[in-house]
Amino acid sequence: MNAAKRREIFSRLQATNPHPTTELEYQSSFELLIAVILSAQATDKGVNLATRKLFSQANTPEKIWALGEAGLLDAIKSIGLYKTKAKNIMATCQQLVEHHNSEVPRTREQLEALPGVGRKTANVVLNTAFGEPTIAVDTHIFRVANRTGIAPGKNVQTVELKLLKVVPKEFRHNAHHWLILHGRYICQARKPKCPICNINSLCEFKEKTTDVP
Repeated sequence: MNAAKRREIFSRLQATNPHPTTELEYQSSFELLIAVILSAQATDKGVNLATRKLFSQANTPEKIWALGEAGLLDAIKSIGLYKTKAKNIMATCQQLVEHHNSEVPRTREQLEALPGVGRKTANVVLNTAFGEPTIAVDTHIFRVANRTGIAPGKNVQTVELKLLKVVPKEFRHNAHHWLILHGRYICQARKPKCPICNINSLCEFKEKTTDVP
């Protein structure tokens, strides 16, 4: 795929959704961090249902630490892997209080040092909370990047690095959200909605669908 085609793809995605953002509900960088930790192998809808309950009780590192692991487990038990996530969240809250003045750190290295925070989670927080032009490659972005030909790669890190290289600078900050939303609602895994896709004519996917599911 050439640069002109990629630029047009992102121009069209921007025209459709000028101000994309995450579908996770949050009011602070800390709430976003916790929501993203919870979102691993879970839907945003499911996470939002849990965090509405959790954040109404505890929405700071100190308050979650005071809530205790039992209280945290009760709030997030509807989410997959909730026991592991609860342990990570409690440990992360302790580190934030003891080492970061209860603030979410703004560097990748410090974020990835927190329990339960990997590269993808750090990228989401850096992008959405702090405005950094990072791209967190989840299953949706990995699929869209490969299927369309925007940035094909065999693993998520290869796709991430390629996207950071080929996405035009003016689109880089929002590329993460555009690609996730496109994969979630249009370029779906089992049967992409090619007939209603606004980048259909630019996409290099050879097995386009001809009817809308």
